[in-house]
Order: sequence, then structure tokens, then C-alpha cells
Amino acid sequence: MADDPDLAALLTRVSKGDRDALRAIYLAQSTRLFGVAMIILRDRPAAADAMQDSFVKIWQRAAQFDPGRGDATAWLAAIVRHAALDAVRRRGREIPSDDPNLGDGVVAPDALDRLEGDQDRMRLRVCLERLDVRNREGVMLAFVHGLSHPQIAERLGQPLGTVKSWIRRGLLNLRECLT
Repeated sequence: MADDPDLAALLTRVSKGDRDALRAIYLAQSTRLFGVAMIILRDRPAAADAMQDSFVKIWQRAAQFDPGRGDATAWLAAIVRHAALDAVRRRGREIPSDDPNLGDGVVAPDALDRLEGDQDRMRLRVCLERLDVRNREGVMLAFVHGLSHPQIAERLGQPLGTVKSWIRRGLLNLRECLT
């Protein structure tokens, strides 16, 4: 897939300490990246925190971006995805206390919670495996890799309407399988 050449160039500028380039990336990608964080966290303040953490990491790691290994949009989405998943893990280990003098205590997740999470992941994996290959690929590219429908269409060499149909059918089949 052909990446937005301006985005790759902006990351190169960010790697050299150009704050205006970071601002331009934020303006161009923040809505999409916030959507990635919201899908994972389902909490607006937590997603905003994940976005802030992500843009600090983008600032610090821009020199690690290699256009030969993948496109810039996927690289950015991966940073946001990892920040959001880290937030989910932290949230699972914290138990807020009512006593302001004690602060929040960190504990291991309850075994039953871990089991339910494992069962949910297994159910999702089974349901994904039952999907038609095209539907599964579309859903994964959109919701795991954070690609837009036009980006998926370009990557797969398919018309945009076809890709949208594949993703919609995949989501409907997943919903049916998971309920």
C-alpha cells in the first residue's frame, strides 16, 4: 500500500526535533488514532491519556520509523494501540481506595477475571476463524491495524464498496457468533 508520503516525511522531521512536524501529524491523524484508542479503552478520558502517551512516544521514537518495514499510518496506529493496551493492563491491576491518604493499591487481577478474559478471547478467536477469509482480513485490518476503508481497499486491490461490504458482513457475523 502506498503510504501518505507527507506523513513519512513528517516523521523524519520529527526525528530531527521538529515540533511543527509533530503538530502536523497530530492534526492529520489524531481523529483516527483517537478512534483506535476508544475501540480498545471505551473510555474517553482514558483514550485521551493514551493519546498523550502515544504522542510522547512518537516524539521520542520517530527515528525508529522505517518506511521499508511498513507504512507510517500503521506505525502510528501500533503505538496508540500499545499505549491503550498498556492502559487496560494498568486499569486491571488498580483498586481505587476511598482513603485519600492511602492512594490506589496495586493488586493482581482476580483469577476469575483472568479466566473470563481468556474465555472471551477464545470465543473471539473462534468466531474470527469462522469468518470468510475476506471478511476476517477486512475486520482485522480495520480494527486491529487501524487502517481506514480506503487504505484497506488500496492494500487489498479491491473497490472501496467491496471492502466496506466485507467489513460490514464480518462485523455482523461476529456479533451473531458472540451473542
